[in-house]
Amino acid sequence: MAQYLMSVWHDGDYSGVDFTSAEVQRVGAQVGALNEQLQQAGAWVFGAGLHPASSATVVRAAAGEVSMTDGPYAETKEQMGGFWVIEAADFDAALDWAGKAAAASGLPVEVRPTDG
Repeated sequence: MAQYLMSVWHDGDYSGVDFTSAEVQRVGAQVGALNEQLQQAGAWVFGAGLHPASSATVVRAAAGEVSMTDGPYAETKEQMGGFWVIEAADFDAALDWAGKAAAASGLPVEVRPTDG
């Protein structure tokens, strides 16, 4: 089976999200249920939520020198907030899982094939 990256995208900085709110708890439960479905179907490879892009450090190497810069690689309104790596029979099957992920999270989900 092929592997696919399903990434969840937030519209802006989500560092101020109240993770104790009823809405966030509801979404967390829905995503947890999706994770269980992925595992039971044998599609689960790995998944994780990410800290906001403001917590990122970009490491570059050029001419034998390594430099580090705080913050995201690119300034953008949207930022990736989490991801899954799944196994699926084909791209259409991966898109089916992505639809379930978008419904569970309430956020856009991008799907990309991997070389894995």
